[in-house]
Amino acid sequence: MENINNFNIKIKEKLNLEDYKEINQLQNLCHEVDKVSLKLELDYKLSRSEVEGKNIDNLNEFLYYYENMLVGYIGICEFGGAAMEINGMVHPSYRRRGIFKKLFSLVKDEGGKRNPKKILLLSDNNSISGLEFIKNTGAEHHHSEYEMFLRRNSETNSSGNNVVLRRAINEDGREIAWQNSIYFNEEFKEENIPMPEEEEKSGILMFIAEVDNKVMGKVNIEIREGQGGIYGLGVIPEYRGRGYGREILTKAVKILQEKGAKDVMLQVEAKNKNALNLYKSCGFEETYTMDYYKL
Repeated sequence: MENINNFNIKIKEKLNLEDYKEINQLQNLCHEVDKVSLKLELDYKLSRSEVEGKNIDNLNEFLYYYENMLVGYIGICEFGGAAMEINGMVHPSYRRRGIFKKLFSLVKDEGGKRNPKKILLLSDNNSISGLEFIKNTGAEHHHSEYEMFLRRNSETNSSGNNVVLRRAINEDGREIAWQNSIYFNEEFKEENIPMPEEEEKSGILMFIAEVDNKVMGKVNIEIREGQGGIYGLGVIPEYRGRGYGREILTKAVKILQEKGAKDVMLQVEAKNKNALNLYKSCGFEETYTMDYYKL
């Protein structure tokens, strides 16, 4: 039995490059052994910490070490909304020793201090141990999301050319927050208004979609290490059913490919059948399902 003194926990507001490398190495090992996916948002977190350049008020990173080796990790993600997303892992050789349970108790304490509207626990739908742990917390299923990747050599041309995507500026923040409240069924709040010019510094490009100079939708894109991502795509209800969603999607894919993206991925809520069918018709395929449980 290892000496308990050889274990220690590090709690931090944000990641640095050394943390990023250690967590990513552990994530790759867990993926190789378990064949399941994690949603840790490490690239986003690292870029945010580099942009902010200072400590933040909340504790988001919980790292568990045996001697000098990272054997457990839980991270908290917040994207300007009212929900805390929690996801983590334990080294395959150090499981069933209470490591994740201990880290999770610290995360719950932090959540109690913040008093968020929602605390969401995430697990790959194929992770038996992850789902078992979550269900033992008493959390209830909230929703599921598919991650989808664009098939190589897929044609994503749109039949129309009416939509214009323009880079969002800070003055568009209120419009973006208002649209998010529609698409994600959340209350509009002043504190949830994003600053697109600030987000761009961390690699998130926000676009406003317009037709005849009238705003009718939006989309966010990012590219990291050759992989492009499409997020927050939506069309205002009165403009739906006219093919504008397909135009926004195909233009977003084109922008990413022009920026050098070798792969393009997106995420869609499983019950959003219209969006799911649209993405499939444009050449996207499901790769895994992430389950969200509300604590």
